[in-house]
Amino acid sequence: MLSKTFGSAVHGVDATTITIEVNAGGKVGEGKPGYSLVGLPDNAVREGYQRIEAALKNNEHRIPRKKIIINMAPADIRKEGSFYDLPIAIGVLAATEQIPTICIKDYVIMGELSLDGSLRPIKGALPIAVQAKKRKFKGLILPRQNAKEAAIVDNLKVYGVQNIREVIDFFKGNGTLEAVQADPLDSLSRIGGSSEVDFSDVKGQENIKRALEISAAGGHNVILIGPPGAGKTMLARRFPTILPPLNLDEALETTKIHSVAGKLPMETALVCKRPFRSPHHTISDVALVGGGSHPQPGEISLAHNGVLFLDELPEFKRTVLEVLRQPMEERKVTISRARTSVDYPASFVLVASMNPCPCGFFNHPTRDCMCGPGVVKRYLNKISGPLLDRIDLHVEVTPISYDELSVDHPSEKSTEISKRVISARLLQHDRYVELGTVYCNAQMPERMVREVCVLSPAGAALLKTAMKKLQLSARAYDRILKVARTIADLGGAEDIQTEHLAEAIQYRSLDREGWGG
Repeated sequence: MLSKTFGSAVHGVDATTITIEVNAGGKVGEGKPGYSLVGLPDNAVREGYQRIEAALKNNEHRIPRKKIIINMAPADIRKEGSFYDLPIAIGVLAATEQIPTICIKDYVIMGELSLDGSLRPIKGALPIAVQAKKRKFKGLILPRQNAKEAAIVDNLKVYGVQNIREVIDFFKGNGTLEAVQADPLDSLSRIGGSSEVDFSDVKGQENIKRALEISAAGGHNVILIGPPGAGKTMLARRFPTILPPLNLDEALETTKIHSVAGKLPMETALVCKRPFRSPHHTISDVALVGGGSHPQPGEISLAHNGVLFLDELPEFKRTVLEVLRQPMEERKVTISRARTSVDYPASFVLVASMNPCPCGFFNHPTRDCMCGPGVVKRYLNKISGPLLDRIDLHVEVTPISYDELSVDHPSEKSTEISKRVISARLLQHDRYVELGTVYCNAQMPERMVREVCVLSPAGAALLKTAMKKLQLSARAYDRILKVARTIADLGGAEDIQTEHLAEAIQYRSLDREGWGG
């Protein structure tokens, strides 16, 4: 008898429906295998037969001694992982007439089986649910730990199960499954605005807070340069608290990436806060951008719609930093292999920090630098010019005095700064609404820069002088204009004024002549 069940294969952050055809018929000859699995399965899928056989036996069912052929179509897509155990098991039971087949075609079924028949969680439940809805399946059956995540997709019944016995009883009509309900908007409103840290925790450093506010308002990349203990990491970790909250589309897109990577906490329905990823400087280039023999999202994709914080930037390997250049421009990363190519979104704000020199005290107001001649320059040269060009704001962080640290003066809270950031983002949304793929000034295409960032004669003269003195590249020129546009938006100005441009130019510290000796 022939039966068909349906599963999904996750490719990038999207899923493809997989048809699992099971044909059972004829007796197995002595010494001949009775089980054949075709359709480009990997070893984890092939090993599922032993798990399935034990799980069925421990739940009062069996695999008859018949010749069983299982085809996973389309056959040209590689099937990876142990998540096909459950649909294969249900297909075998249906093909051997142990359960009815009439309702099975209405459901997508996924799950890894334990030997006792219990189900283990899977990766990629959200893209699988999106694909199931797209193909107009009646429902999705998967492990209970993934049910809330998948239930975010509306107009699709999602059933979370703990054991294969529940699924068998459901198709036999001996039991019922209760659909899981999830309200993503409620999760966003309850969790999205909460945070354990706040900008009011930071004493002084008002000029650094201003720079981070500009960065948040326009989506600009920023690097903080200063001695140890000046507060660079403290400020960076509070940066997400002033970013606009995630909207539903952003939250769903971010959740899909974390789901595919297996980074979504169990029983979690939605990523409600902007991600903050802080990889160690020993990270490899594959771990940062993604890839591997079976491509997976890297740190830059896990930071999508959020913040990628690189502490002690010069300590990262040069090859690791250079792979950032293309994703920072295109807001996506492409992983190419001989048989496949996968795109992962990577629209993040880069926040980097570094000491000005190996000892950390170059340009320190009270302490002497202990580095020898040329050491500071070699240290800064670990960061390439093209990468620095892609960082809009270069901000010097100076240590605060005892008087500033000890004064009990209330600092501005993150919520107050965030209000100004959101107002500026709303102006940018209205400006770029027709483009559809641009949401802030940092993402502005070059063809729009001259149109949106119109300068007065005085402003043009100021920028010309800065370009000559700092020997800036064309990319740095565009980025100064974009930052000036953001500063004007924060001030509610329709046109870029000379003071806006002057403030934007001062955030090019590493371009100054003589910086680093």
